[in-house]
Amino acid sequence: MRSIYDFTVNRMDGKSESLETYRGKVLLIVNTASKCGFTPQFEGLQALYDKYGPYGLVILGFPCNQFAGQEPLNKNEIIEFCQKNYGVTFPMFSKIDVNGDKTHPLYRYLKMRAKGALKTEFIKWNFTKFLVDRNGRVMKRFAPATSPEDLCPNIEKLL
Repeated sequence: MRSIYDFTVNRMDGKSESLETYRGKVLLIVNTASKCGFTPQFEGLQALYDKYGPYGLVILGFPCNQFAGQEPLNKNEIIEFCQKNYGVTFPMFSKIDVNGDKTHPLYRYLKMRAKGALKTEFIKWNFTKFLVDRNGRVMKRFAPATSPEDLCPNIEKLL
């Protein structure tokens, strides 16, 4: 794959969607979980989406159950949980793996282009964030502990 726009992902309703849909947008791609210490970041992510969405930011949430089983919910439960507890309106996708043999191809791509601490590709935990510019370039990776609010300067530079 040469571009982020070459990838297809599955929406929660099971329909495939090409990331080409988001060409020209700034993307914040996040692996999420409903039972994690970082789960309250959904509130901050939604606030970013509300604030910057009109200017071209789209947040893409990818539930992942690879970290201590912190995403045990099924797709309907995930959507209900996110909407009821955090008012999430940004796109959420089907559960994926972000590490190991079954890593989703999108995450293989993201990890190669934005390494983590000590230049590793491995995703350390839920709520690792990747910021992608309007041209589809992976610009930066943020650790799970980085709050959504701390991303504002980086997002504003790309908008």
